[in-house]
Amino acid sequence: MRVQKGFCDKHTTGISPPYSLTRYDRIAQHIAMHRFLLVCLAFFLGASFTSAKDYTIHSFKKLRLSDQFWGEGANFGDFNHDGKKDIVSGPYWFEGPDFKKRHEYYPATKTFKRKKNDGTEETVPGFEGALGTNNAYSDNFLTFTYDFNNDGWDDILVYGFPGQDASWYENPKGREGHWQRHKVFDVVDNESPTWGDLTGDGKPELICNSGGYFGYAEPDWSDPAKPWKFHPISPKGEWQRFTHGLGYGDINGDGRKDILEMDGWWEQPASLAGDPVWTKHQFPFAPGHGSAQMYVYDVNGDGLNDVITSLAAHGYGLAWYEQVRENNNITFKQHIIINKDPKDSKYGVAFSQLHAVDLVDMDGDGLKDIITGKRFWAHGPTGDAEPNAPAVLYWFKLVRNKDKTVDFIPYLIDDDSGIGTQVVAGDVNGDKLPDVVVGNKKGTFVFLQQTKKVSKAEWEKAQPKPLSP
Repeated sequence: MRVQKGFCDKHTTGISPPYSLTRYDRIAQHIAMHRFLLVCLAFFLGASFTSAKDYTIHSFKKLRLSDQFWGEGANFGDFNHDGKKDIVSGPYWFEGPDFKKRHEYYPATKTFKRKKNDGTEETVPGFEGALGTNNAYSDNFLTFTYDFNNDGWDDILVYGFPGQDASWYENPKGREGHWQRHKVFDVVDNESPTWGDLTGDGKPELICNSGGYFGYAEPDWSDPAKPWKFHPISPKGEWQRFTHGLGYGDINGDGRKDILEMDGWWEQPASLAGDPVWTKHQFPFAPGHGSAQMYVYDVNGDGLNDVITSLAAHGYGLAWYEQVRENNNITFKQHIIINKDPKDSKYGVAFSQLHAVDLVDMDGDGLKDIITGKRFWAHGPTGDAEPNAPAVLYWFKLVRNKDKTVDFIPYLIDDDSGIGTQVVAGDVNGDKLPDVVVGNKKGTFVFLQQTKKVSKAEWEKAQPKPLSP
């Protein structure tokens, strides 16, 4: 903003020479001058803030790294130690920053046959997904990255088809060829097992169901290639490999992370010695068939942690559950974000099969946002709800309103990719903006976030509109 020269100088006092000033006049002049300088400063700061008000549109550049179906999870890490993040999905990692060069780190032997238009058959690499017509499943449901042996190189952790093993693949430090596989846990049940620091020791654990229990598998960090020890936290139940819904976080604010499931939460005790049974607190977060990844987060900023979850991994619904204290007991109030009927959403958004969810601050405002979408062909082209509807990918921006309500504003990232059983958001290309990585039956994708400064009018035009004011 241009300012007229001398604006403040011409108005610093209300007294002009040659009057002689008494001691009290000089004090009054000094006070008046400082008051006016403060007014000038406030004016200029206000003008600067107004002129610098940013209106930013977030968009995403879509890169399809492959159209082959090798897994329903994907992730990223620096696998060749060049300072650039690479993408991993299925048996391949794609070299950043352009992701054009592909490396095979475990044997990619799966193929299927399909008929061409002339009636002849051709062999297609990978499992049968969008490139075919029949339903198939991969042997790679979730992928994580971590430096297991502390050698400074990112390794790759793979959870196979539900009920199968967990194995990590040791980075060969730049040598080509297949990576050494370390099979560390035999049975990973649940369709949304995760990898995170549950125990608070600063090291992650494999959090899952196994053998009818909820629990976690812990590496021996002196030799992480040895079989991992499973610690059950529940009595034995009917949980099995196709159980849906799992998460972890500190529900009750005691500094210890609890385990979430579709029917409630398991409270971590003060001591884990001897593998005690954790206390279960019943609550129907996603009753029926269960959800996907579940998150603990203070959505409305009231100091109490809430729960974010899809409502049915193969159906409809996304909600957050507000924590409420009643006579020192914890319960929850449901807030629907989207559901089956577009009218259930403030913005008229509805889609099915929210089988993967991530929670990341996408726009740098300090609040975590939801990333989810439609799992494409979860049970094939005729299975589940609306299997052939557009495979959408969204991020939902969290807004805390002055009246202490919250809003989740839906922004469409893409309508021809969707999610798998995993969706991962994080800064892939080093520009400090979270990107989104997807592996599923349509292939492998990375969506690179881009920002653009626009006018207020252009920004308002780009905002999703509520169904009713």
